[in-house]
Amino acid sequence: MKICVHGAGAWGTAVAVNAAARHEVTLWARDAAQADAMSAARENTRYLPGLALPASLAVRAGDIAQAQAGADLVIVATPMAALREQLVALRGTTAAVAWLCKGVEPALDSSPESFGLLAHEIWAQVAPDLRAGVLSGPSFAQEVAEGRPTALVAASPHAAVRDTLVDAFHGPALRVYANEDIVGVEVGGAVKNVLAIATGLCDGLALGLNARAALITRGLAEMTRFGLALGARAETFMGLSGLGDLVLTSTGDLSRNRKVGLLLAQGRTLAQAVDSLGHVAEGVYCARTVVQRARGLGVEMPIAEGVVALLDGRVSPQDAVAALTGRDPVPESVQPGAAASPRQSS
Repeated sequence: MKICVHGAGAWGTAVAVNAAARHEVTLWARDAAQADAMSAARENTRYLPGLALPASLAVRAGDIAQAQAGADLVIVATPMAALREQLVALRGTTAAVAWLCKGVEPALDSSPESFGLLAHEIWAQVAPDLRAGVLSGPSFAQEVAEGRPTALVAASPHAAVRDTLVDAFHGPALRVYANEDIVGVEVGGAVKNVLAIATGLCDGLALGLNARAALITRGLAEMTRFGLALGARAETFMGLSGLGDLVLTSTGDLSRNRKVGLLLAQGRTLAQAVDSLGHVAEGVYCARTVVQRARGLGVEMPIAEGVVALLDGRVSPQDAVAALTGRDPVPESVQPGAAASPRQSS
């Protein structure tokens, strides 16, 4: 199989390294200097230092059409903010296309009716003729690149795309499960980043393991409510892209979103926390959009609301926790009160 990976960040490099063991893979970088440096050093010194690139992996910049000529699969490994541009550029390609980004695009304008889109909604808007899907699940790029055991989910309404992703990446160290519910997989991938900031805050304030478990569990309920209102299937949130990704991102030391919460708990400003990462923390950028859209759907997401208030500087870390613990008691339920209908469409 011939594969072209767009984006030479940590995750793009990791999947390219993984696939290069069995396929013909080109890793395309936007920055020509980065591509030259990676080709010369056989290492991505900025994003995955110390990891040797296999000799079979080609690293290129320049004409992207030439880099992906004849590809059977194109992987978009850019941040969420660049996905729209990438999909527009891929119009007309006959290759299967899959993106790796997890998040929600910011609203394109400031009108009250405007809201940010998930990746599959951007795809439907700008390039609906593409055979496309998402590769997601609980995974840190470093561990995938090192060949450590990992399980991912390939989601698409197209069976051929799911099959292509399984054929491309499934192997002894990386298991890939197919799923038709692209809505649920993408909601899980986006919302877990927001919840991981809250869990990092909890850990940074030394609230204890009981509090962390409660936060993850009630966060899963929020994620599920939001997903159901958008048309997802409830069982998806019990799988890799729901519970699995939430647990990993909320507890793993490699989690950038969790690190943001830890740093805010230490008194750092949001700008200081983000600048210290050196990578994108998607939860910072999609939290407001998730909350805005949930409000429009009538979905209660108090943890996500607290994260947004914290990121906006409207509450302190201690006050954010107090607001959650001071809420009135409610029955334990995925969808209490007047939340949106489980099958409400976006």
